[in-house]
Amino acid sequence: MPSADKRARQKENARAARLQREAEEKRRKRRRSTIIFGVGGALIVGLFVIASIAGTDKKDATSTTSTTTAVAYPAGCVKTVPDDPAPKTDQTAPPMTIDASKTYTATFSTSCGEFTATLDAKNSPKGVNNFVFLARQGFYDGLTWHRVVDDFVIQGGDPNADGTGGPGYTVVTELPKDGYPLGTLAWAKGDGEPAGSAGSQFFVVTGKSTEALSQKVGGEYQYGAFGKVTSGLANAEKIMSLAPVAEGGDGAPTLPMYIFKVTIDES
Repeated sequence: MPSADKRARQKENARAARLQREAEEKRRKRRRSTIIFGVGGALIVGLFVIASIAGTDKKDATSTTSTTTAVAYPAGCVKTVPDDPAPKTDQTAPPMTIDASKTYTATFSTSCGEFTATLDAKNSPKGVNNFVFLARQGFYDGLTWHRVVDDFVIQGGDPNADGTGGPGYTVVTELPKDGYPLGTLAWAKGDGEPAGSAGSQFFVVTGKSTEALSQKVGGEYQYGAFGKVTSGLANAEKIMSLAPVAEGGDGAPTLPMYIFKVTIDES
């Protein structure tokens, strides 16, 4: 039979064990409360972050839209996309069909309105003949202005829309005698091609920085010229205004620009 002291010690031990269990239970409850708060807090923080991101995305989208609206289309320009063109790119050089004694004009219907050029059939019969041949069969209709250069030129006529395409042939056309003044229409060519080479790509001089064009090789200009814009040059300049600043002002326009149609008139 245990003594009174032993019973007291047992009682005290039991009390201590009970207190320890109660303390441990309290600690467990505190830990549970902390975990629940942490998850709830994380959820709240997560929702706040998601809301912030969503708000940022919405703001960015709005900003992008407003920025695009602000810089995209100058007054008088439209974002109409023509049907995909189907130009013939496996052709042979055309025979001479124009009459050099007649007057030919080309009216360009573009994303930024119309401009008209008088073609120089007298001094550039081969160049004009090539352009008239392509335009009359609708070769240019629906193609892009694939390259614009700030204060310099706009370039089109490439069925590949990247500067690599052509009609499947090359002809050598006449060179100008007075360089490339504002409004000149001229044939684009590769560096390794003979002076005056022409396929389907052409450019319109829309700026004053023409030093590169004015350089002669062997006493000759290098690009065949075949006409000059006589009305609506401001519309061509609007296309040039979309030159890509990030690429040093030389490259594809910041928004798609199209040649809807080229109409040839003969008189």
